[in-house]
Amino acid sequence: MKSRPEYFLNKFTREKHAGDLHITRMFGALVAVSQGKVIGLEDYALRYCPLAARLYDGLSERADDATTRKQAIARSVEAKIKEFGHFTHRRMITRKAIAAPYGASEMLMYALKKKKIDCAVTVCDCAGTVISNTPEVVQGIGARMNGLFFTSPVRQVIHDLENHGAQVVFPKTADINQEEGIKKAARLDYKSIAVTVNGFGKSNLKNMRELEEKLGISVTLLTVCTTGITLQRAKELARYSDLVWSCASEHIRGLGRDAVLQITSGIPVFVFTQKGLDFVSAYCADGGKISGLEPTKKYLISGIHGGQKIIMGDCLTYLSEMNALPIRGKKEPCPLL
Repeated sequence: MKSRPEYFLNKFTREKHAGDLHITRMFGALVAVSQGKVIGLEDYALRYCPLAARLYDGLSERADDATTRKQAIARSVEAKIKEFGHFTHRRMITRKAIAAPYGASEMLMYALKKKKIDCAVTVCDCAGTVISNTPEVVQGIGARMNGLFFTSPVRQVIHDLENHGAQVVFPKTADINQEEGIKKAARLDYKSIAVTVNGFGKSNLKNMRELEEKLGISVTLLTVCTTGITLQRAKELARYSDLVWSCASEHIRGLGRDAVLQITSGIPVFVFTQKGLDFVSAYCADGGKISGLEPTKKYLISGIHGGQKIIMGDCLTYLSEMNALPIRGKKEPCPLL
């Protein structure tokens, strides 16, 4: 059975767009990009998103007019293309600054810096699945990356990544296949591998988890882009992931009750395993305060709920023990009814 991204992709064949086609997601809407321009936009899924409101002009208001909102989404994607070169040969691939306080790439950057992991398997537009052990490359790839479902190879971007020591798993086709990325990372003799997984996609997390025993490696699974997923998919993600970004998924928020740690209340990140706690500890100035948490208890990291002061990335925040999770926030993503 074809997924929504696959149906959307069929509208924009690679032949029609001369091998320059990219499918991303913004505000819950699938977006097609070619020649540095938005060429197609699916109906959006959100009424409001606090992160989009902070990062992109035109998405800060709760607009009810569909045409106005679609135009704002398209402008936001094209502004990112203009500023960061996404989906083009100008693609920026290195960055050191934090873009989102609790973003996946930010945590990966710190985990690499502090040697908590050996490498990261991520996804880059114009290159597909990428393996890197360089913190600023991982952050450059992911800092402003939304969910990516399809991309075309751009030789200049692949060349730039390789010049920075990254391994592009499918340099001729720019395929997105994180399971194969893990296998190649293991062949490169990496033992502790962190992997970002698109929750709205079709990646099989059970297969990825089973690679640990088969290949004699440790895999930390970070699942992102969960808006619009089914309850069945949410249960799969919560079962096999170490960390899950909730995005606008009510299903993930509900399953957050099974997490050990919730990071922030607006767009929560749920940590389900000890391995996840160890990974997140690299993002904390005093990592022992995170890795040493009791796995039978529930904890919250939030700037507005008080508790013990800690530094996460470059943010002063608070760590507190809670009776139960999840903790809801006043400014959460608001899906369309």
